[in-house]
Amino acid sequence: MPVTFRILPKHGLVYVRYEGQARLTDTTTAFAAYTVHPEFHPGQKQLVDLSAITGWDGDFLELMKIQAQKAEAFRGVGAQTMMVYYAPTRTSLDLAKIALQSWDGLDGVITLVQQSELGTLALLGLAERSFEQLLQEAG
Repeated sequence: MPVTFRILPKHGLVYVRYEGQARLTDTTTAFAAYTVHPEFHPGQKQLVDLSAITGWDGDFLELMKIQAQKAEAFRGVGAQTMMVYYAPTRTSLDLAKIALQSWDGLDGVITLVQQSELGTLALLGLAERSFEQLLQEAG
C-alpha cells in the first residue's frame, strides 16, 4: 500500500507516509485502520510525508469522502488537530495544496505545508532534526 501510518504516542503524533502513485482508496483504508487503532485519539498531530509521492489518482469524489471522515474523527471532543504536510518536490507541493484546499471551511483542523524536514518538525514542536531521528527515537 502506498500509504502507511505510525502512531508515536510519546510525541502525540501520527507519521503518515505516501510513496509512489497515491490512490485515495488506499488513504481511506489506512485512515479506517488508524481510527480503530488502540492508540488513536482526537487531537493527535499529523505529519504527512509526501516526499516520495510521484502522483495521485485525481479522484476528487474520494478526496471529499475521506476529508469528511477525517473531519468527523479529528473533531472528537472539541480537540483541534494540527496537520503538517512535508512537500519538498513540485509534485508533492501540488498535492499538498490540493489537500489544503480540501480542508477550507472545516473547523478543528489546522493545516500547514513545509518544504524542509527541519521546518516541519519545528512547526510540530519537535526537537528532532530529521524524520529518521524521530522514528528511531520512537522505537
